[in-house]
Order: sequence, then C-alpha cells, then structure tokens
Amino acid sequence: LLLRWRRRRRLWKKVKEARQRQERSLVQMEAAAHRFREQHPSVNMTSILSLPLPELAQKLRDGSLPLEHVFYTYVSKAVQITIETNCITEYLQESESELKKAKLTGKHGLLYGVPVSIKDSIDCQGHDSTLGFIKNLNKPAAEDSVVVQVLRRQGAIPFVKTNVPQSLISYDCKNLIFGQTFNPLLYTRSPGGSSGGEGALLGGYGSILGLGTDVGGSLRFPAAFCGICALKPTGNRLSKKGIMNGVLGQKAVVAAVGPMAKDVESLALCMRALLCEDMFNLDSTVPPLPFNEEMYSSMQPLRIGYYETDFFTMPNPAMRRAVREMKQLLEDAGHTLVPFELMNVDYLMFNFCLRGMFADGGASFLKKFQGELEKSSMKMLFWLAKSPDWLKTLLSWITKPFMPRFSHIVRSVRANTVDEVWSLHHEIEDFCHQFIAQWKKLNLDVMLCPMLGPAPRIGYPGKLSVAVSYTMLYNVLDFPTGVVPVTMVTEEDEEELKGYQGYFKDWWDRTLAKAVRDSVGLPVAVQCVALPWQEELCLRFMKEVETL
Repeated sequence: LLLRWRRRRRLWKKVKEARQRQERSLVQMEAAAHRFREQHPSVNMTSILSLPLPELAQKLRDGSLPLEHVFYTYVSKAVQITIETNCITEYLQESESELKKAKLTGKHGLLYGVPVSIKDSIDCQGHDSTLGFIKNLNKPAAEDSVVVQVLRRQGAIPFVKTNVPQSLISYDCKNLIFGQTFNPLLYTRSPGGSSGGEGALLGGYGSILGLGTDVGGSLRFPAAFCGICALKPTGNRLSKKGIMNGVLGQKAVVAAVGPMAKDVESLALCMRALLCEDMFNLDSTVPPLPFNEEMYSSMQPLRIGYYETDFFTMPNPAMRRAVREMKQLLEDAGHTLVPFELMNVDYLMFNFCLRGMFADGGASFLKKFQGELEKSSMKMLFWLAKSPDWLKTLLSWITKPFMPRFSHIVRSVRANTVDEVWSLHHEIEDFCHQFIAQWKKLNLDVMLCPMLGPAPRIGYPGKLSVAVSYTMLYNVLDFPTGVVPVTMVTEEDEEELKGYQGYFKDWWDRTLAKAVRDSVGLPVAVQCVALPWQEELCLRFMKEVETL
C-alpha cells in the first residue's frame, strides 16, 4: 500500500508540473501578445482574423501584411479561446525566434508566415507528444515529424500544440493531465476528438490552419462539431513518420494525418504545400504525387452517389435533412445524384473495426494504460479486454436475443490467432474491392454521406462508441473523406427528434437521442468521399458543397 501510495504521488507530481507548464505557456503567450498590442495599438486584429487563409498567405508573401501582425493576432486570440475552452497544451516559444528568422531569410514558401497549430500526437522537436498519458510526459521529441518539417520549409510557423483524449481512441477530448476541452460554440458540448483541441481552437478562430490525425473520425468529428472543415486523406498520401498512434501496428483500420481549417480553399492550400519534393525526399514511403491542380479546378458536372443512412446508426432528423437538402442543391447545380446502398455495416463495425483494432483481445491497448491514473472513458472496453474468452463467449450467447449489439461487441474483443488476423485482412481487401466495384458499376465520381452531429453533450462520446459507423467505414476502405458544415439544427429537427428510436431500440440508441437534444443553432455537416489517391477530387467536391 505504501509503495502504491508513493507511486501515485509521483504521478500526481508529474501531472501538477505539466499543468504548471501549460499555465506558464498561457502567461507567456498573453505577455507576448500584450507587448505587441502596446507597441502596435493601431493594428486591426479583427480584420486579420477575418481573412481566409489563401488571402492571408498572399498578403504575407507580397509583404502587404507584416508577419508579426498576423502571428501575435493569432497568439492573442488563441490565449482567449484556451481560457474559454482549454484547447492548448503547450506554447512553442521558439516560434517567436522563427518569426524573426523568417523576416530575415526572405524565403517565401506557400505558407510563409502562417501560424499553424499542431495536435499533441504529432512530434515537434523539444516538445512532448503525450497522447494524454502521464508516462509520456518529460519525453520531448528528438526531431520534428515529417509533416512539421515540410510545413516549416514552406514558411509556416507552428506555434502551439493542442489537447487530445487519453490514448486517442475516443471522439471526446479529455485526459487526466490537461483536463476536458470544451466546444467553442457551446461550452456544455464536446468539441469532438481525438483532434478535439484543434477543433476547438480553429472553431474559436484561435488558429487559421491545424494538423490532426484520423483513425475512425478523429479529424472529422471535431470539424463537424465545431463548424469547420477537415480532410482525411488516403492513409499514405501524407507522411505519418514522427506521428504517434493510438494502437501501433494495426492495419485493419487505416490512420491518416490531415489538415483542418475554416474553409475548403485553406485545406487545398495546405495540401499543395505539403505535397512537395521535400515530403517525398524526407519519407520515401509516400508516393510522389504532387497536388493535381487540373483535377481540383475542373468545372465538369459530377456524378455523385449518396445515401441517407448506413442502417446501423439511425441518422437524427438534422443529419438526414443535411443530406437531403444538399442532394437537391447539387442536382439544381447540374450534377447527377445516384442512390447508393450500403450493405452489412454492422458486420464491418464488429468484425473489421472492433476485431481489427483489438485483434489481440485488447492486450496491447491495456498495456498502454499500465501505471496510469485514469483508465479513459471506455470502461466497457477495459472490462472486456481483462475478461477471459470463455466468459465473453458465454455473455455473447446469453445477450444475443435481447442485446444484439452488446453481444457482437463482446464476441469481437477476443484474442485472434495469426491465421485469423491474416484471414481478416484478406476479408477487408475483398470488401474494399466489392465496394469499389459497386462504385464503378454506378460510374460515380464522388459520394455524399451523412456525418454524425450535432455536437453531443460532454461525456456522451465515451458512452456512444458504436456511433462511429459513418466515419470509420472510410478508414477501413482507406478513401479520402472530407467534412463540410452545411446547415444548423432547427426547431423542427428538435421536434422530430422526440420520436427518434434508432434501428436497435437499445440503450445506445436512447443515449444518442439524449446526447444531441437541445441543439438548435449548432452546425451539422456532411461527408464528401472520393476513391483512394483522389484527394483533389474530394476537395473539389467539398468546395462545390461549401459554395451551395
């Protein structure tokens, strides 16, 4: 007991030190912003914050807007948003010296002078990538991740790191070190996750461009919940070297790194900047595919597949309306819309996603939490990972008639043999080929799909892990997928929600309805999907959706 008490005391001491560093970061940012405001009282920060990224970047490159005006404007706004939402974990103080250096060198990359926020799990030299784990504190990265190196070479100035949920396997944003991050649009709501700090900071105008990661919706949930845009590229379109992952080594559900911003043109500019010779040289595993301007700027009418539901997570009224209204607007704009029927999403969720990510029965996942004080919000997963296989089999059999989803979850989290894992990967490959064949048979260019929303109440994402079906599908398929906000929850949506029962009429369906009640005015998004390696077509479609 004494040893346990001493160990816990040491851990709490590390947490306290990390929180003090976070507080010092905010004090440093506020002091730097205050000095700048005193020296430049006439700078119109509101007009700078209102500039879209392409216009801001152009003004920085041609010298019509001084670098320090932009940098300290965003530092000042970032402090304010962090006080409100708790989204920043660390200030990269070296960014101030980088700012001075950028002015002297005069090398004008595509993102020259643009302040960029970086998700906690993406390595920045000299700073921790904690993933919300105490054991990762005081272990600064030896070098920048490849994407951060490329951003710097393009003239960008990474200036803060942002909060994540413990382990990243969550679409909320809370950990024991830095606490809960709140949604800037409504503080009682989740900002999404795992790139939740990025979502909150960008949604509150505290950053103009951010980098996050996605292994089941971790870019798309924060974007949808905070009213911004995000792109999850094909898994290997951008380098993942130097980026920490929630479940290392698993290949069933493909992770990706991607940009987040207020609009689609900003995402396109970021992709242009990253898809350059520097990236291809720094990481030779990334295919040397530069940004395809012709595909992005094409004005040809599109043939668009669409669906309103995946028949696993029933869309709430606002989600369904978002797809229907956008379908009509796209048709009115001259595009062709074709119904697309999803098949066996329940099988995909349980056998590909859950079983694929926890193919060792959750043993490696449990190992990550050894010696930690908090055991995340996924208590059921912990219990399953610790339970013997015979108990899971028994529970699955007993609960199948009246709790089918619970039964499938219990059966999916078990240790697999090597042969079973290989068979699973082969099955996923077959599924991808079948999906693409269905896509090609309909002669589709892109797909319009629902996106989970609006932002649920804080604490609810941990109870609703089954609701990731709309996003996780495209990690399994490894298709580029973007999120664009298209509407807001109305009083009519709220009224219709009272009759929401879900497809299974179980505890999860009832909880999902509770999670999104009283959301009038909150944003609702759609997903835009393209085939692998066609990020430019995906962005082109997103731009069309955004314009309408």
